[in-house]
Amino acid sequence: MSSNKENRNEETSKSRDETNNKTKKHLKEGKSSFNGLNGLFKNFKNRNIGNFFDKNYKKLMIIPFAFIIFSIIVLIISYATTGEIIHKGITLKGGISITLNKNLDISPEELQSQLETLLPDADVIARIIRSTSSQSYIIEAGIDESEADYFLDLVKQTIGELKEDEYSLETISSSLSENFFRQVLIALLLAFIMMGVVVILYFKKIVPSVAVILSAVFDIIGTIAITNLLGMRISTAGIAGFLMLIGYSVDSDILLTTRLTKNKIGTIFERTKDAFSTGIMMSLTTLIAITIALILSSSDVIIQIMAIVFIGLIIDLMNTWLMNVGILRMHLEKKGDK
Repeated sequence: MSSNKENRNEETSKSRDETNNKTKKHLKEGKSSFNGLNGLFKNFKNRNIGNFFDKNYKKLMIIPFAFIIFSIIVLIISYATTGEIIHKGITLKGGISITLNKNLDISPEELQSQLETLLPDADVIARIIRSTSSQSYIIEAGIDESEADYFLDLVKQTIGELKEDEYSLETISSSLSENFFRQVLIALLLAFIMMGVVVILYFKKIVPSVAVILSAVFDIIGTIAITNLLGMRISTAGIAGFLMLIGYSVDSDILLTTRLTKNKIGTIFERTKDAFSTGIMMSLTTLIAITIALILSSSDVIIQIMAIVFIGLIIDLMNTWLMNVGILRMHLEKKGDK
């Protein structure tokens, strides 16, 4: 009787051991399979995509140059149709702005359409600003400041009577706006010149310095073209956004140029990958922060600044990693660097 129990116990023990061994074997096989798939993905990512960029970097330069040609065409068309390269708001060209602190039964689009019918020769814009506790309507018209009372009467005619505490009226002189815009252009030009001087003094080489400056110029031109296509009216806040963009767009270019020209460890392509891993992380963290600001902010000033910087950084990714990489690589290979 006891021998039978011992036999049964031995059989059970053997069965358990066999099951455990099989389980361990399957787990081991599964782990090695996962590692194999992971390694295969990494090899695919590193070899195929890397080899594609390594072999076709000259062809990829066509993309940013084609985009800048498209942007210039957009600006030419804009100038031919409106007489302006930048679609300026009333803070840059003068006009009248009325803020309504009142809830209306009409949408901003309908209000703008009705006012455009009454003022066919004026550039009229109506929009709504919402906050957690209230909302306001802002109506802008690119007309002479002497017509402020007439414009207010048209607004009242469209939406009904307004109490004195339900609206505020602001007039901006066209001559004052023109002088301010002229000064802003000088400030942008000086910013570019000073940035170029710093870059040239740091790198002490023409081609790398020109590549950095060219990328910044292309970023600004491309951003202006996109804002025109989106119908954005650039205000003084937008000018601040363009000034910020100069700094944001140059940092990744300087990073790339420094890694390629001053660091001689590894091949050109290996140094490019090293710069890309750092530069793309810098750009992505900035884009995420800007996206959060665009979602949460209700201020027109902040929204316009963030929108311009966001568009410019997207364009800068293309100009830096497709155009500048190609320019610097051809320059270094011509000098015998590999």
